[in-house]
Amino acid sequence: MASTRPIRLLLVDDHFVVRSGIAASLALEDDLQIAGEANDADEALISYAKHKPDVVIMDLQMGKTSGIDATANICKDHPGARILIFSSFARDEDIYRSLRAGALGYLQKAAPREDLLQAIRTVAAGKRYLPSDIGQRLADRLSRPEPSPREQEVLSLIAQGHSNKEIAAQLGLSEDTVKRHVSNVLDKLGVQDRTQAVTEALRRGLLDI
Repeated sequence: MASTRPIRLLLVDDHFVVRSGIAASLALEDDLQIAGEANDADEALISYAKHKPDVVIMDLQMGKTSGIDATANICKDHPGARILIFSSFARDEDIYRSLRAGALGYLQKAAPREDLLQAIRTVAAGKRYLPSDIGQRLADRLSRPEPSPREQEVLSLIAQGHSNKEIAAQLGLSEDTVKRHVSNVLDKLGVQDRTQAVTEALRRGLLDI
């Protein structure tokens, strides 16, 4: 006979009103139970050890320590942790880093309530949950090589509006070398020009400007 024990949840969000709203909504479900709440990454780690929840619903942006770092810390101390990132943001890099940190799922806060319930139950079962559009974007991202650290430096300077000559002077490289780096960046981002490169890098979370 299947267990009737509810799925115990730990809510981690630094906005009390948001956290309370989520808790009130989820408390309406017979198979869900709020085991604890946390305001930041440090509280999340302490609360996880205290309550041993089945699923952690983790915000992404929380002051000094991000939800990604909090996820990594919890998974380090508790390898079996099942964490769902529930964020207002959906940058490809944030999603990628969240999954690398150990999260099993990622959902935007703008998603319908039914999607949140499905995500919680999927993650509670130990399965990965990603909306189809995010899953496709992540697959596309993983299929392409990442810019190297040097190429990332060049990309940042491109975003600041520097020419190849100026980039070469700042990095101590020849213009020909910079041109090769720019060509590699365009190829890895799958774009045709520098403007598209900046736009795509911002979308994927490779740049913050």
